[in-house]
Amino acid sequence: MSMNNKQRWMGGVVLLSGGVLLAALLLKGKEEIHQKQVETQPVEQVQQNKNASAGEAIQLQPLTVDVATEKRLLEEQKRSREKAVAEQEAKAAEFLRMQQQAEADAARKAAEEYAAMNARRGAAAQEGTDIPPELVQDEKTKAQQKAADQKQLEQQNAQLKQKADAEKKLAEQKRQATADAEKKAAEDKKRQLDAEKKAADEKKRKVEEQLKIEEQRKAEAEKKAAADKKAEAERKAEVEKKRKAQEDAKKKAEAEKARDLLENGDKQWMVQVALAANEANADAVAAKLRAKGYKVTKSPTSKGIRIMVGPAKDRETADAARKKINTDASLGMKSAWVIEWVPLDRR
Repeated sequence: MSMNNKQRWMGGVVLLSGGVLLAALLLKGKEEIHQKQVETQPVEQVQQNKNASAGEAIQLQPLTVDVATEKRLLEEQKRSREKAVAEQEAKAAEFLRMQQQAEADAARKAAEEYAAMNARRGAAAQEGTDIPPELVQDEKTKAQQKAADQKQLEQQNAQLKQKADAEKKLAEQKRQATADAEKKAAEDKKRQLDAEKKAADEKKRKVEEQLKIEEQRKAEAEKKAAADKKAEAERKAEVEKKRKAQEDAKKKAEAEKARDLLENGDKQWMVQVALAANEANADAVAAKLRAKGYKVTKSPTSKGIRIMVGPAKDRETADAARKKINTDASLGMKSAWVIEWVPLDRR
């Protein structure tokens, strides 16, 4: 038997044993699932079946309890099936791993045998031993198969490389697209922030300008108010100065007039007869004097009412009238005296 046929036979044996083992595992899993389903039948249903077989009346549970129980049982069955399937999948995976390990061991053993056979062939060739034609043909077939396998492997590698390059290119494109999108989003965000900052700066500038204008207006208003106040004070001071000057001038003029009247004006002389305490006494004295033919003048003072006779143009005339009044016993006015008199309209 050639080495190639031996390897094929060993591979077939491994595959066959693996298939048998896999079928056995699957059959066992189905039996376990069926057994668990049989074991998880509702106790209530079994009790009802027993009661029915014994001829007893069947008492149904409320519908809500049956539905809840059925739902719970279905959930338990579902979990059991999922657990069984997971166990079978784990066993199948373990079997495949064992099968792959067996194939690898078989391939390794075949390679070792092939290497040993090549070594023996080399030694036989050195010794001049003839190589059988079927072995030479088998070697050619193996070389061709190896070359085909190598070419197929190279094609697969090339396809895998091409696929990897395509995936790498696609990933690079996606990465670049993502980077471009992030960059664009960052630029848009930056532009938005710049626009918001610019708007905020513009708003701040306008507010500052408005505050500056208001401050200028306020300062101008205060300055104008101060100027108006100063002007009003100056105007009042000027008016007060003019009034005071007018009063001073008036007083001065009156003083000058009085002095002129006293010094250079027409002086009149009066004979003061008495000083009455009130108006009634003054009228009584004045009546006596008028009855004698005298011209009487009354002048109120801070001490009483002054009763005078006259006026006379000169002192001598006034003094003669005084003497006459003092010597008139019917009047009884012996304390009369002569005074200088200036009328009120000339004062």
